[in-house]
This record gives sequence, structure tokens and C-alpha cells, in this order.
Amino acid sequence: MKIPAITGIIRRRILLNYRVAPDVAQSVLPSRFRPKLVGAYAIAGVCLIRLEGIRPKGIPGSFGITSENAAHRIAVEWEDDEGRTQQGVYIPRRDTSSRLNALAGGRVFPGVHHYSKFTVDDHNGRISLRILAEGIEAPLVHLEASETEVFPETSIFNSLADSSQFFESGCIGYSARPDSCVLDGLSLRVSDWRVSPLAIQIARSSYFDNVSIFPAGSIVLDHALLMRDIPHEWHSEPTMNSEQPLAANTADRAPQST
Repeated sequence: MKIPAITGIIRRRILLNYRVAPDVAQSVLPSRFRPKLVGAYAIAGVCLIRLEGIRPKGIPGSFGITSENAAHRIAVEWEDDEGRTQQGVYIPRRDTSSRLNALAGGRVFPGVHHYSKFTVDDHNGRISLRILAEGIEAPLVHLEASETEVFPETSIFNSLADSSQFFESGCIGYSARPDSCVLDGLSLRVSDWRVSPLAIQIARSSYFDNVSIFPAGSIVLDHALLMRDIPHEWHSEPTMNSEQPLAANTADRAPQST
């Protein structure tokens, strides 16, 4: 699924990151992928991103659209057709506040997008965010966080710089088409990559908190990062094939509160 280059501004991007038992992470991945490890752990998370002025490259910004979006993701590696190791993320679920994105996702551009209600309060260095998704009783995501200069010592990453490099190098995202072996790719290109730490007061995800997918003790919140006011572009990546279709997307069938 090839689209023209898309440009705009990342007004706010939060990367809420978890460390996961590798065998559990592997169980929700298409067969083409394996978890990308940091030490003994796989890395998963939620990308919570406000995009502004989004439009095809070359179109004036006044025609761009604004939306709040979320992507549940798992960091992965795979071999390309020439045997070279590549890295990025697999995205089992996407949510958006834009009805246009929800309509076009999986048809005009990669990834099925669920239309959901986002409530965001972002003022004075504090961020409160909730996502209510159709068919899910509890909030899909609930985050309360504040800006800080301190990277948590409890993280499996040695430093903010290590974490930043890990996520910058994994900017290709692949999503499955429903009942298909085809995986659609989309890459994020940022010329001025800048992140800062977030201190987390509350972080809940109905997907990652679901013990039917991630058994108790197999997943732990690690840290969060923040990006603000960054120009960017989205570009299509070549499609890939998995060995079998994902008939029942785990993120669609089972998000629930515990």
C-alpha cells in the first residue's frame, strides 16, 4: 500500500515503554518478526501522538488536518530479502480521534485505525490523557505524567541517550491487514530527533494490562519519553508477507481491564 510522502508537525509525542518477557512478546507477533531485545527483555509500548498540519508533501499547511493518535507497538527485528537485519515496530492496534483517519486507515494508507475518543489536558508541564474505545469498558489508555529532567534509574536502559537511540533506530512500523498475510509498512522520518524524560504517575493500557495476552509478571512499565514541536514526514515502506494471516488480532479481541 503505497502513499505519497506525508508531512506535518509532531506537536506532542509520548512513548510509554514496557519491558516484556521475550516469549510472551513473540506470541503476539507475526511469524516474520522476532522481538528486538534490550538485555534479557523485549520492548513494547504505546505511542501517543498529536499530529498537526498533516497533508501530502507540497500541499500548503492550511489544508492539513490535526488529530490525536495512539499505536500499541512491539519493537522487532527481521531479515529483508537480501538477508540483512532490519528493525522497527509491529503495531497490533491503532486508534485515532479523526474520523477521516479511521475511514482511510487500511484502505488509503497503512494500518486499520479505530475511531476513539481522546481526552487530553496538556498544560504547565503536566499531561493527562485518556482514550475511550468502542467496545472496551475501561479506558484503552489512561496516562498521568509530568515533564522532568531525570531519567529513571530503574529503567533497563542505561541512560536517556541509550533509550533515545533505540527508538530513533526503530522508526519503521508494520501493521497487518485483516485476514491477510500482507504487512503494510510506514516509516517516520525526523530530521531533528529530540526526546526528554517523563515522570509517570499513572499509566494503564487495557491491552498491555490484559493478563490473557500478557500474563502477570511478564510485562513491567519501564519509562516514558516526550517529544514536542518536531517537523516530520511519513513514507511508505515495501509490503512484507507473514507466513499466515492474523485472523484474530489480539489487540482487537481482548483489550480489557484486569
